[in-house]
Amino acid sequence: GIEPPTSRSEDDPLPPEPRSPTVVSAMTLAPAAAWLMTAVTLTTMMSLWSLIFRSYINECETIPDACKGEMKCFNHYGGYLCLPRSASVIPAAETPIAPTEALNPCPMGYEPHRDSCVDVDECERDEHDCQPSQQCINTLGSFTCQCPDGYRKVGTECIDIDECRYRYCQHRCVNVPGSFACQCEPGFQLAGNNRSCVDVNECEMGAPCSQRCYNTYGTFLCRCEQGYELGPDGFTCKDIDECSYSSYQCQFQCVNEPGKFSCVCPEGYQLLGTRMCQDINECETGEHQCTDSQTCVNIHGRYQCVDNNRCQDPHVQVSDNLCVCPVNKPACRDAPFSIVHRYMSITSERSVPSDIFQIQATSVSAGAYNTFRIRSGDDNGDFYIRQINNISAMLVLARAVSGPREYTLDLEMVSVNPLLSYQGNYQTSSALRLSIYVGQYTF
Repeated sequence: GIEPPTSRSEDDPLPPEPRSPTVVSAMTLAPAAAWLMTAVTLTTMMSLWSLIFRSYINECETIPDACKGEMKCFNHYGGYLCLPRSASVIPAAETPIAPTEALNPCPMGYEPHRDSCVDVDECERDEHDCQPSQQCINTLGSFTCQCPDGYRKVGTECIDIDECRYRYCQHRCVNVPGSFACQCEPGFQLAGNNRSCVDVNECEMGAPCSQRCYNTYGTFLCRCEQGYELGPDGFTCKDIDECSYSSYQCQFQCVNEPGKFSCVCPEGYQLLGTRMCQDINECETGEHQCTDSQTCVNIHGRYQCVDNNRCQDPHVQVSDNLCVCPVNKPACRDAPFSIVHRYMSITSERSVPSDIFQIQATSVSAGAYNTFRIRSGDDNGDFYIRQINNISAMLVLARAVSGPREYTLDLEMVSVNPLLSYQGNYQTSSALRLSIYVGQYTF
C-alpha cells in the first residue's frame, strides 16, 4: 500500500519523528545547541520525554475514507497502510522503550561515552522492534528491519512478493512464500536457468515404444516395422496377419510369420518368385525312380513311369510309342491299323470348354475323306472332338474335372477313299491312345 498524505491542524498532537541515520558527536554540535543542552532543566527534559512517548494517531479512524476503492485501511505506528481487503497484517509487538534513569544528553540512537556521543547498536542490545522473520541491521543513530528475500517491506510488515506476476517462467509459475518455482509442461524439463523449458527426448530416456521411437517437440511418436501395426495403446506393435487379408496372397498356401508372411507350395512344386508355384519336372531333374524299361512322364505335381512297350495283342511294337496291327491277322480286321501312344497333363478345375490336344494326320491317301471320333475312354462325356479340316481335329474338354485323375482316350481317324471303290467300301482307321493325367491343384 501507499501512504496517502494526511492533513492536520496546529492543535493535533505530533507523531513521533523517525530516527535519522545521522552521525553526531560532541565535536560537531553547534556551540549554541550545546549551551542549550546544558541549560535544560529537569522539568523541561521530562516534558520532552512526555512528548516523545505520547499516544500516536489512528488515521483509519480520524481520516474519512482514508483508502479508496477496494482497499482496506490498516493503522500502524506513525501512519497507515492501504492494502487489498483480502490481505491480513499481523502487527508487530510494540515494546515501549522506557526512558533511562539518567538523562541522555546525546541525540536519539546515541549514548554518551566520556566526552562524546557514540552510536547505540540496537540490534545487539535487542532494543529494536523488528519481527522475528526480519533481520535487524544497525545504522548510525538508528536501525533498519530488513525482510528476507522474496518479501517486500510495507510499513513494518513483510509482504510476500508474487514473482509469478512478472512472468519469470516460460511455462508455469508456482508462487510460494518468499520465492517461486517454475514448472514445465509434460514433455519438457527445466533448463539450467530454472526458468526456461527445453524439450525432453523421450526416445533417449526409455520411451515405451516397442519398436521405433520418433522424438517431436514436447512429445514422441511410436512407429512399427513393416509387417506390424500400432496397437490401441500407441506404444506396442502387433504382427499383421497378412494371410487373413486375402486368399490371393499365395497361389497355394500362405504362412504368417512375425512381421511378414511366406508362400509355400505342395509336394512336387517349387516356389516361383514369392507367391507362384511351378511344377517340378522330375523327369528332367532325375528325381524319379523309373527303370530302364520304363519312360518317365512328367505330370502336374508328380511323375508317372510307363512301360516302353505298351502294345497289346494283336498289335505289335514297331518303334517307340507306335503299335501296328498286321493285316494277316484276322483280329486286325476290326481294329485300328496303327496306335500311337501320347501322354499329357492338365490342371484341376480348368475353365471349359477348353482346347487341350490337336490331332493331326501324318499321311493321307489321295481322294480320302477323313473323320475323327473318340473311340473309347470317355464314358462320362467329359470330352468331345471338333474337326478342324480333313486332316486335323481338336480334342476339347467339355466339363471341368478335378484331380488327381487319369483318362485313357482312344482318338480314332477313319479314312474312306472312294477312288478305291473297286475293292468295295474301302475304309481304314488309325488311333491315338492319349493318356491324360489331371493334377490335384489348379496350377
